[in-house]
Amino acid sequence: MRKRLLARLFSLAALVSLVLCASASAANDGRGFYGATDDKVVTDAGFILIVAFPVFVFLASRLQAHLDKRKAARKAAAKSQAGSAYLRGGW
Repeated sequence: MRKRLLARLFSLAALVSLVLCASASAANDGRGFYGATDDKVVTDAGFILIVAFPVFVFLASRLQAHLDKRKAARKAAAKSQAGSAYLRGGW
């Protein structure tokens, strides 16, 4: 079982290496896919990162707050349904 998994992993790694090998060729004088990188490109990329990280943190925080609110509501509903039989009435 372990040999079979290792063989599959090795073949997958070889396939990924062959696929990525074509993109590593320096057919465009080593400038990469984007082209020439000057100071303006680097500065713009930096500004994008400066804006992107706080936006990501804000959105993740809002999502977490929403999920916590749902969790609290679900716990409150379960607690109200599982109250004592004396308060609910009946036998």
